[in-house]
Amino acid sequence: MAPQAPGRGQPGTQIVKVPNRPMNALLLQAVQLAWSPGLRVTVVDGDSSTVLRRPAAELVDTPLHVALGISPERARDLNALAQENRHAVEFLSAQFGSGEPTSLRLVLGLSEGAPAAAILDLNALLIGAPPVQISGLSSSLSHEIRNPLSSVKMAVQTLQRNTGLSDRDKRRLTIANREIRTMERMLWMLSEYGRDSVPNLDSHPLRSVLQEAQTMVAPELAERRIELNIEEDPELPRARVDSLRLRPVLAQLLLNIAMGQPEGSQVQVHLRASPTGQAQLLLKDPVAALPPEERATLFEPFGSRLAHGAGLSLAALRRVMLNQGGAVSAEGSAEPGMVFTLTFAV
Repeated sequence: MAPQAPGRGQPGTQIVKVPNRPMNALLLQAVQLAWSPGLRVTVVDGDSSTVLRRPAAELVDTPLHVALGISPERARDLNALAQENRHAVEFLSAQFGSGEPTSLRLVLGLSEGAPAAAILDLNALLIGAPPVQISGLSSSLSHEIRNPLSSVKMAVQTLQRNTGLSDRDKRRLTIANREIRTMERMLWMLSEYGRDSVPNLDSHPLRSVLQEAQTMVAPELAERRIELNIEEDPELPRARVDSLRLRPVLAQLLLNIAMGQPEGSQVQVHLRASPTGQAQLLLKDPVAALPPEERATLFEPFGSRLAHGAGLSLAALRRVMLNQGGAVSAEGSAEPGMVFTLTFAV
């Protein structure tokens, strides 16, 4: 590349602007910067508008700390790491304007003798993907927690068979059993959200899938005297699902809705065929509301107050549905009354 004429930087600084071009980094929403000894940007290559919130033309010859949305001291530290040329990896919380901080991953080194950084926008990269920590820990947690939890569950159930227990002790054991079931569901949500295996799809009547999910939370529903009122359209198509993986997330959605309703009420369910011929399950939640600020984050992990417990139930539901070729959506407003719609492949 031939350098351009000196620009607005320090005297003698060679301002080099590399035009954006198709490349893997661009597809990953990444950008590469290089800078001068005076810490002013000389090279901009890639999707700078997305990653650094400014087009390349505006970034060339700007101070490095301004381009990265960090302090001058932090920029000097990055420059020192780049000069070592050992491909050091650094993570930044960049602040561009008054918006939310942006998480960036930098690989630092030398490019044609100049300090440089390959920069990834982690926020864009991880949209829709489970956190790395959850994926890595889910199998370990399943082994390390499920086994002792099963032992505790067996011990509690053995004690419940003791006919000499007082009413007070029976109530305590009932509570213990309920909390064990809650822990089992939370652990499953954590495991399912981090799972990335191929589902075992088969054709099932949608009512049977719903009833199997209902059975999983039957004790909790019975305690609150809550029943399901199922309305089923005629000639409903069968749903193609992995019922083993769908049941727990559907059961948790039923429980979330039931726990918000008064005791002795009903959960309204409608099974129908969509206009395109797919099987659909509609769940009405008369109590919950969907404020405008939660619409975009409703199905994200920890993004909604409706996802009780570990904060993953709605995120896991969406992940399971998408993984099985289906979809899930919610309609509602700031006023009480929501409808969840699960659409299944047939």
